[in-house]
Amino acid sequence: MKTLDLIVRLEWAVVAAAAIVFYGATGVSWWLFALLILAPDLSMAFYLAGPRFGAIAYNALHILIVPMVLLVAGHLAGNAVGSAIALIWIAHIAIDRALGYGLKLSTGFQDTHLGRIGRKSETLNP
Repeated sequence: MKTLDLIVRLEWAVVAAAAIVFYGATGVSWWLFALLILAPDLSMAFYLAGPRFGAIAYNALHILIVPMVLLVAGHLAGNAVGSAIALIWIAHIAIDRALGYGLKLSTGFQDTHLGRIGRKSETLNP
């Protein structure tokens, strides 16, 4: 694994850990965490409609924009459940990135912005 790749993965691991710690601070049940941690991956079902449609659906649930907005909105509204859901979502995305899974390209599920899944030499594009 290249040094840069390792640093990027470690950064995402820290984001995942922070999201989990902050989730614990919300006071919301860990059952919700267990129930929702893999929910964004349900978007993989859209690959049944083809790689382009699958990539759009998968990427829509694997970018940080919406969960970050939800986190801020939940915090400002004093809504612990909204904040907790956002933190679960952020943790999911961060764990994926720490494992080397990136946003999908329309060429196929294995092709990501971090490189092709399964090829260790191409996990991060220079």
